[in-house]
Amino acid sequence: MRILLTGGAGFLGSHLADRLIEDGHQVICMDNLLTGTIRNVSHLAGHPQFEFIKQDVCKYIFIKGEVDYVLHFASPASPIDYLDHPIKTLKVGSLGTHNALGLAKEKNAKFLLASTSEVYGDPLVNPQPETYWGNVNPVGPRGVYDEAKRFAEAITLAYHRTHGVDAKIVRIFNTYGSRMRHHDGRVVPAFIDECLDNEPITVFGDGSQTRSFCYVSDLVEGIVRLMDSDLNEPVNIGNPDEMTVMNFAEKVKKLTGSTSEIIFKDLPVNDPKIRRPDITKAKKELNWEPKVTLEEGLKKTVEWFRKERETVKEGK
Repeated sequence: MRILLTGGAGFLGSHLADRLIEDGHQVICMDNLLTGTIRNVSHLAGHPQFEFIKQDVCKYIFIKGEVDYVLHFASPASPIDYLDHPIKTLKVGSLGTHNALGLAKEKNAKFLLASTSEVYGDPLVNPQPETYWGNVNPVGPRGVYDEAKRFAEAITLAYHRTHGVDAKIVRIFNTYGSRMRHHDGRVVPAFIDECLDNEPITVFGDGSQTRSFCYVSDLVEGIVRLMDSDLNEPVNIGNPDEMTVMNFAEKVKKLTGSTSEIIFKDLPVNDPKIRRPDITKAKKELNWEPKVTLEEGLKKTVEWFRKERETVKEGK
């Protein structure tokens, strides 16, 4: 297939680009590099199945020739990013999704939206199934991301119902792995960086809030299976193994051999206290479930962070 991948220079997008090219597809990567980086796809430069276009998807999208699939992954995805760029976050979720869907309709292409577990807000049920409508504060500081994604889901299904676009929605839960940005506000890179520097590990609240972590290769496998499916309703993709943030901090500290102490700061406004996917639908409809253990995935991620830091020191 010939595939347009918006946000393809980001953490998730770049891993997905690798997999799609490995599977024999042509990938057109579109990214304005607001939060992505060309380094994530530099290894694909010159590849006959890869093309890079620097563009903001909030502007009209023109692609010459046939397009078989549109994968819309463009969006700030970490708290620091969407709090620094609130209007751009809202625009890429609304205008950007509208433009990507318009291209899919014009090209008679399939469409997949990268949504998020944040559509569930600070949930009142655990684990969170796709049927749960969420508990979101639309005017809180996190609302710019939560509501952008909720709107994106709504317009995606509107295009499916009104125009017959074969559209998929993946609700992505906490994912980690190589190519995560340093100091982007997410717990995995934050804890790893702090531990490798032997600086205090910052835990917000009392650390009793829970998260579940899915390794990036597992997530990509789930997305590929969803792409090939007949599903048009949202599907959770994530790891249901839940743990407290405090336990996770201790695990990263042990794995890195760090001497860091753990300190506590106030919990950010509307920070979800629980986060765990119900993946019953993914298991049944996609025959998918995560395979990589947290221990295995963290070891690979820490190793990448160590090498990345050495590369930066050497000025490569």
